[in-house]
Amino acid sequence: MNQPPLLDVRGFSLEFRTRSGTVRALEGVDLTLRKGEIVGLVGESGSGKSVLSYALLGISDAAARVTAGTAQFGGMDLLQADEATLAGLRGREISMVFQSPRTALNPIRTVGDQLQDVLHRHAVAGGPDLRRSLRERSVQALRDVAIADPERRTSAYPFELSGGMCQRVMIALALACRPSLLIADEPTTGLDVTTQAAVMDLITGLARERQMATLFITHDLALAADYCDRIVVMHAGHVVEAAPTRALFNAPRHPYTARLMSSTPGAGSSIHSLQPVPGQLPDLRRADLPACRFAGRCTQADSRCHTHRPPLDAVAAHGVACWHPLSAATLEAAHG
Repeated sequence: MNQPPLLDVRGFSLEFRTRSGTVRALEGVDLTLRKGEIVGLVGESGSGKSVLSYALLGISDAAARVTAGTAQFGGMDLLQADEATLAGLRGREISMVFQSPRTALNPIRTVGDQLQDVLHRHAVAGGPDLRRSLRERSVQALRDVAIADPERRTSAYPFELSGGMCQRVMIALALACRPSLLIADEPTTGLDVTTQAAVMDLITGLARERQMATLFITHDLALAADYCDRIVVMHAGHVVEAAPTRALFNAPRHPYTARLMSSTPGAGSSIHSLQPVPGQLPDLRRADLPACRFAGRCTQADSRCHTHRPPLDAVAAHGVACWHPLSAATLEAAHG
């Protein structure tokens, strides 16, 4: 793609100051996202995926502190913007679908009221009859996400809706102002497989239709493979691999990515063929963290992996941060 990135994150580092020590949650993260592109951000729970998204929106925990890097959105550095500027962007230019819709939605306000709050906040609806205009736009927002009988649903409370319906409402809220960038943080958590597919079809369909950049955060590699143009793999606050989806799944180059794939069920796979990722994420409060944070879990690690962090080297748009990247022969032997 020749167009410049809509979102361009470079060298982004963030830590949390806690009573038990400083947690170095993100270190030197690079990420780009272009208009109309759907990028999957994958990795185990605790890899830093959601932490990164919250930081970009300026809604991190009070204990969080950005220590390095830039995050350009449409030419503006999000990290240098004041709260008033970020508040104007959130919901209008950058929106987010959170993990748990029942937690994110206000339980004592109707679906229509919550949609109207967003539209009114960003002055999307107007005219001589503001109330009628807001109602019409909120009904249309529900119609856009394929909610049946949207006129009636605007009067419903979240507890009156199913989990899948609540997730559609969350998507309607996120897309009501037609943002340029959507961050979908585990949008299918807790949904059955059929509803998962419906929600993902909805998000990606609207993203393609509106040419909206979409960052899809998930630990589900199979889901990312079905819907994303590119995949960015995170481990313990580091980006370890980034590539077009087909290239990544055909030939993962980082040992962590290959391990994730071997632990993911696929069509025709049996429980005996699944291989878990060894060990666990390192304690990010440690003063002696290895330079490559996967070194303690990797069978190929040597002394250099512990002392020198590998750069994200790209070959034909396939970037990998590893001193010992996997080759096609290595992969064949591992699965042979």
